[in-house]
Amino acid sequence: MTTERLYYDDSYQLAFSAEVIERTTFKGKPALVLDRTYFYPEGGGQPADQGTLNGAPVVDVQTREPDRAVLHILAAPLDAPHVEGQIDRARRLDHMQHHSGQHVLSQALERAAHAATLSVHMSADSMTLDIDRADLTPDDWAAVEALANQIVLEDRPVRAWFPEPDELAALPIRKLPDVAGKVRIVDVGGFDITACGGTHVARTGEIGVIKVVKAERRGGGTRVEFRCGSRALRDYREKHDVVSRLMSALTVGHRELGETVARLQAENKALRADLKAAREQLADAEALVMLSGATLHGDWRVVARAFEGRSADEVRLLAQKLIAQPGTLALLGAAGDKAQLIFGRAADVDLDIVPVLKAALHTLGVERGGGRPDFAQGGGVSATAGQLQAALSAALSALAR
Repeated sequence: MTTERLYYDDSYQLAFSAEVIERTTFKGKPALVLDRTYFYPEGGGQPADQGTLNGAPVVDVQTREPDRAVLHILAAPLDAPHVEGQIDRARRLDHMQHHSGQHVLSQALERAAHAATLSVHMSADSMTLDIDRADLTPDDWAAVEALANQIVLEDRPVRAWFPEPDELAALPIRKLPDVAGKVRIVDVGGFDITACGGTHVARTGEIGVIKVVKAERRGGGTRVEFRCGSRALRDYREKHDVVSRLMSALTVGHRELGETVARLQAENKALRADLKAAREQLADAEALVMLSGATLHGDWRVVARAFEGRSADEVRLLAQKLIAQPGTLALLGAAGDKAQLIFGRAADVDLDIVPVLKAALHTLGVERGGGRPDFAQGGGVSATAGQLQAALSAALSALAR
């Protein structure tokens, strides 16, 4: 005996009674097979319903192959011959709106953009279609949305039934699956007729607005993310809140936001370029001062210094400025939670700087570090300027050997 799937005839029924005909498990969790159910099992791109049986949470619903029994998967075992089922209303309505909305949107894509739906995926966070075109223009999307929402506003009836073979053969079906036995057809007011086993609204007006929120190219096709009904309203509220805060912060209307952001981006880019140039000039000047206090090691000038409150990027720039001068070694450190040692040598200095760095890192108890013979760095541990200065002393000792 298999489960009678009552949701085929009524997607609005949320409470029901049923008899338990089998107790089993699914992936280690207890599961029940009932003689009848309104719970929709995952399939056709639509997630499973959730709810309760005798108050026990139903966390998933699946179809068992090959007998097509509906498995009601529970959070904990339930020992009762008879159950009272209750389906999560908000989740069911969300799925109904989006599944019916998907049928409308898929047909609108066919008619307004000549784009066929290849696959469908629905989750608690998103609803996506994969279509076979990657070149849709903004005008195409506007036409698709306009047609889809026209069908919603016309509040057309939605019918779901199992036609007889002769009737099935005469229907202009968008997509017919390769299955044995009877096929369930969903007719969205004559606009879209396709095979589907999911839960649907009774009239298109219940779908609410259909809004495409993202279109991302995938190879030769496009992945389309859209929202319907309550999800579309939440999406609008969230984005309206962001826009309102930006309008307030920038003291502009919503129509000027794009232009204002573009202007701010251009100004920011120019300021960043000016700041970079200023930092370069300051680093040049600071490097010259540091060179005046360099110590001599044979024919080489050595600058060894640990900095407190300076970023590794700033210290790295100083090292690069120093070693641009002939005959110079830069042994620098940036103290902090993730301290760095940054060593470099001028092009005319015949020395591999990496072993010198390793000697300094050993003092800090660090093995992570390395680089090229002329420039190397390492660290990543917490160290004070005093601790780094001790590491630099070890590096100077390594130079003397």
